[in-house]
Parts: sequence; structure tokens; C-alpha cells
Amino acid sequence: MIELATPHGGTHGRVALVTGAARGIGLGIATWLICEGWQVVLTDLDRERGSKVAKTLGENAWFITMDVADETQVATGIAEVLGQFGRLDALVCNAAIADPHNITLESLDLAYWNRVLAVNLGGPMLLAKHCAPYLRAHNGAIVNLASTRAAQSEPDTEAYAASKGGLLALTHALAISLGPEIRVNAVSPGWIDARDPSQRRAQPLSDADHAQHPAGRVGTVEDVAAMVAWLLSRNAGFVTGQEFVVDGGMTKKMIYE
Repeated sequence: MIELATPHGGTHGRVALVTGAARGIGLGIATWLICEGWQVVLTDLDRERGSKVAKTLGENAWFITMDVADETQVATGIAEVLGQFGRLDALVCNAAIADPHNITLESLDLAYWNRVLAVNLGGPMLLAKHCAPYLRAHNGAIVNLASTRAAQSEPDTEAYAASKGGLLALTHALAISLGPEIRVNAVSPGWIDARDPSQRRAQPLSDADHAQHPAGRVGTVEDVAAMVAWLLSRNAGFVTGQEFVVDGGMTKKMIYE
């Protein structure tokens, strides 16, 4: 069961491609966009999970398997989207390797470093490259999911922090290269509870969990999804080349405390 408060508005059949959308923040973004009337193409490496999620989301969701670091798969996937829908209006680059266990510098090998940068930075570049002609035709938009770690890294996250810092630079560059027809922005989440709504209700975060956050607030996937949806809307028509930090004031609190 996928649950989300229903936003309002309509998009007149516009099509969005959301990578890494079978779980967490990517799934929240896909769900929110569908509630706003978008047709959404979800991508993930896990074919079985992605297919089940798309079926649960309903007739406005469609799933394709894609390794965003593989240019052949990216090109083939975009061709499939165009064959199915005949248009593409938005791209959300969420797929990433997130260093969940924090690899020390001494343990970091070049193969892992290259894979993280290939997915987290090379993927958005390849997707922008292959989607740009179709996005331009509809004055489309790109949103890249970065991270507050690009500015304030945690210990032993060199590969992840470097990739997300590079993604912010790529976002600024693409906004200039693809403008004015295509808007390109980045959203940098801070501490986000990426569990689905039913899990959050069953096991709410404790006061101790909130106390670890400098501003006392922990975000949800809906916070990020709503920001992404706004950036893809006509209401953000003058917004490009920007980074939007969604962290409950955490970064400023850490800097100035």
C-alpha cells in the first residue's frame, strides 16, 4: 500500500522520468507527481520491485529497468519512453549510491570510487544528454537530487560527497547550457525519514531521534517530493540553476552554533 496526501492541480498529461523510483525519496516523488496528474516513468535496477511498485501506483505509472551509468541502457530507455508516450516533459535524477556504511579512506578502492561517481554524477549527465532534445520541445525541466553532504560531509563519505558536490556544479552548468528552454535545478535533502507512511506511523521517531537533529526536525519524503513537484511546475518558470536545501534548518544551525 502506497499512501500520500493528495496534492491538487493538473498537468494535462505531461510525462516525467524519475530514476531510482522504486523506493524511498524516488518513490515519494513519483507518487506525488502521479497525484498531480503526471504520467510517470519509474526506473530502478530491481526489475521485480519496480514492476510491483508501478502496478501499485496505477495506470499512470510505467516501469523500465535502467542502469543510469550505462549509456546504452539510458539511450534505449529514453527511446522506450518516447515510443510509449510520444513526449517527455521532466527528468528527476534520484538514482544514487549512498555510502550507507561509510567506507574509510584507507578502505576506499578506485573501483568503488569510480562506480559511485559513474552513477551519482555520470548518470545525471547521460540522462540530461539523451533527454534534452525532448525536454526542449516542451519547455521541460530537470531536477537533480543532491545532498547536504556536498557542503558538510560526514566522516568517511568521500566518494558520496564528491559525487554530490559535482552534481551541484553540473546542475549550474546545465542550466546555462540548456537554457532558456529547459530549467535545471537541484534539491539537497538533509536528514530525511525515507520510510513509507505506514512504517512511520507504526514506528514513529522518538524524542531522542529528533534531539540528534540540530534544529529538532526530521524531514519526510513528502517534504522533498513537494519541492520537486513545484520545481517541475509552471509556477517555477523563472527558477533555474539553483540549489534548494530541504534540511529543516540543520545546515545553518550547524554553521552558526
